[in-house]
Amino acid sequence: MNEELKQIETMRECDFPINQLFHKTKIVATVGPASSSYEMLLELAQAGVNVFRLNFSHGTHEDKLDIIEKIRKINAEHPFNLSILGDLQGPKLRVGELENGKLQLNRGDIVTFSSTEKVVGTKSKIYISYPNLHNDVKVGEKILIDDGKLEVVVDSVDKNTGNVNVKVTYGGTLLPHKGVNLPDTEISLPAMTEKDIIDLDFILKHDLDWVALSFVRKAIDMVDLRKRVNEQNSQIKIMAKIEMPSAVEDIRHIVNESDAVMVARGDMGVELPVEKVPLAQREIIRACVHRSKPVIVATQMMESMMTNVKPNRSEITDVANAVLEGTDAVMLSGETAMGEHPVLVVETMRKIIMEVEKTEYPYNREGDVVPLAKSPTVLADAICFNACKIAHETHAKALIGMTQSGRTAFRLSSYRPSTPLFVFTKNPKLVNQLSLSWGVRGYYYDDNSTFDKITREQVEILKEKGYIADGDVIVNTGSTPVEKQKPTNTLKISLVGE
Repeated sequence: MNEELKQIETMRECDFPINQLFHKTKIVATVGPASSSYEMLLELAQAGVNVFRLNFSHGTHEDKLDIIEKIRKINAEHPFNLSILGDLQGPKLRVGELENGKLQLNRGDIVTFSSTEKVVGTKSKIYISYPNLHNDVKVGEKILIDDGKLEVVVDSVDKNTGNVNVKVTYGGTLLPHKGVNLPDTEISLPAMTEKDIIDLDFILKHDLDWVALSFVRKAIDMVDLRKRVNEQNSQIKIMAKIEMPSAVEDIRHIVNESDAVMVARGDMGVELPVEKVPLAQREIIRACVHRSKPVIVATQMMESMMTNVKPNRSEITDVANAVLEGTDAVMLSGETAMGEHPVLVVETMRKIIMEVEKTEYPYNREGDVVPLAKSPTVLADAICFNACKIAHETHAKALIGMTQSGRTAFRLSSYRPSTPLFVFTKNPKLVNQLSLSWGVRGYYYDDNSTFDKITREQVEILKEKGYIADGDVIVNTGSTPVEKQKPTNTLKISLVGE
């Protein structure tokens, strides 16, 4: 018996709730130089990582393929369903090369930004990787650099030469390749750059589980991504990264056109006034939970642990608050990609999550996600809604769902049930994709016999794994007739062993 099952048996003997062994809020970890070896990836999975993020802003396709193969080897050799998220760079604007590798900008300096002449930057002229800069910006608009550490204001624009003269309002040391944000400007770049299209082809070719589009502005950006994915007959699920003010304003339509959403607070905190970010985060989480779409809260969650062995108190509270607000997952970026303590930071985050879920978590949010009479899925939604409610009221030890598309799993998860949630699917790719969804433990199961036979076999699988025992109440959802693969239309309550 492995260590996890020994823990389960010990917990059952002392009548300790089984759900407290697992963190239901999932952990996403970014892979980088500090975490790209097979041994480190395995340690991170054992520490609690559910999803590995590959950031296509950095590294080569050869590097990414090596990591993908290592993660899939871990899934094949160990009892994990690790999901892989490919994160496209998007239309990220950057400073070009600089003379002597850095440049000091002082308040009041007048500097020329060039969007057409790829110069090595000096105090007089700096290249910005945005061909339409001179056409889009207007006099008086702010330009932020390096996550807002430096700020300039457009002083004048020469559309003939492509030069934009700016006045420094907040100075500092400028380094090459730092990001540039235009919070006051409506940029004309397409949502997907040429690099993104090449990276997307790689992601689809190697059949990753999720793909995230950066700097989404409107729902139409996700419609375009969906079209590209469908043209390749891919089953990959698409994620919108919310960073831009226009995306926050259009969040409900974006959520509808996406399979999941990431609250990317890094650029959001630059594009939006900082005081608006916490409320934006809460509203985005609500919109996603209401529509049964997984949501990730990302950026600087445990950043002090890049070097420290303990997080700041504010970081502990940040993670806990994201969990309490109902996010499906919390994400680590530089902490696991380049930090000194990648495994320790995951273990620490997992402890924070589990403490919240053990003590203060608001489970069973039926009032937040009620079936809507006009919804085309109202019947299936009603089954899921009542399954969660009945499981809670009967103190069921397991809530078991079956799904082909993933919708039943996402819907059951959106109620944030206190009952441990197990989802079976005949789609092997979906098993890993569900690793992003709150509370879901996915299993591959391929049988098209009767509903009763399927539920009996699922019970035996969970008994064998030690999750349930004779006499436990369980709640099943599914579809009958099984062979017609209709939306969820059946709810069953039973006692294990009877």
